[in-house]
Amino acid sequence: MTSAVIDSHQHFWEVGRFDYPWLSPDLGVLYRDYLPVDLEPVLKRNGVGRTVLVQASNSLSETRWLLSLADRFEFIAGVVGWVDLTSPEAGQQLAEFKTQPKFRGVRHLVESEADDNWLAQESVLKGLRMLSDRGVSYDLLVQTRHLPQVKTVARACPDLLLVIDHMAKPPIQSGQLQPWARALREAADFPNVWCKLSGLVTEANLTSWQPEDLRPFVEVALECFGPRRMIFGSDHPVCLRAAEYDRVLGTFQTLLADLSEADRNAVFRENAIAFYRLPQTKQLIDG
Repeated sequence: MTSAVIDSHQHFWEVGRFDYPWLSPDLGVLYRDYLPVDLEPVLKRNGVGRTVLVQASNSLSETRWLLSLADRFEFIAGVVGWVDLTSPEAGQQLAEFKTQPKFRGVRHLVESEADDNWLAQESVLKGLRMLSDRGVSYDLLVQTRHLPQVKTVARACPDLLLVIDHMAKPPIQSGQLQPWARALREAADFPNVWCKLSGLVTEANLTSWQPEDLRPFVEVALECFGPRRMIFGSDHPVCLRAAEYDRVLGTFQTLLADLSEADRNAVFRENAIAFYRLPQTKQLIDG
């Protein structure tokens, strides 16, 4: 690969600083602080020049903190934060964040919502249309059961760029492609829907997974979206439950080895630039 990788999906957090309803001591390695000083040497070792930092709490305060980190660390090229899409103040919240040059998108912890139809609510769709009007993308943290609602969103907001995080968390441990593959294919029929090649190792057996366990699922996603709508993300530090950063990146590079160099460069770099409207400037080891 001729250019430095862009990691489109990583997190930072400080335990107890914000509300992380999913973060508990039983998650072991994840239950500690993860900050830029921890990740930066790992990125350099792996030839990763820039990242997109993604929210992990439905919190305006956390988004402000992530943006402050992005101001201080050059390798953070963009931030996907949070606004309350159902609030009358959503426009005001967006206006605040849009003043920050590295604010690139919005995400909500949809998979944590009790209502599987949360995305399809008119109040949410209204908020999503607001993102579309302001040129802000939306990350979909969803699972197979939410993919019908992804179609609803894509149809209702045809100009909104959407990306499905972690390939909608397929059931890799069981190896059963259906109904996930069918639902993913239907979502991919909408040209404004993209997909992240991320988060897969933690859907496999955490201690015994092999790259070949992931291959059938990656092949389905590539068939659905093609290499020009797929974006690599490490999901660090969540990936550490199953693998170090080096192994995650190396596994995806191996699984995509048969693609052309141009297509691999798209997945590992250019698609992140296009989707998140990142500057083409050279940063760190970029270029």
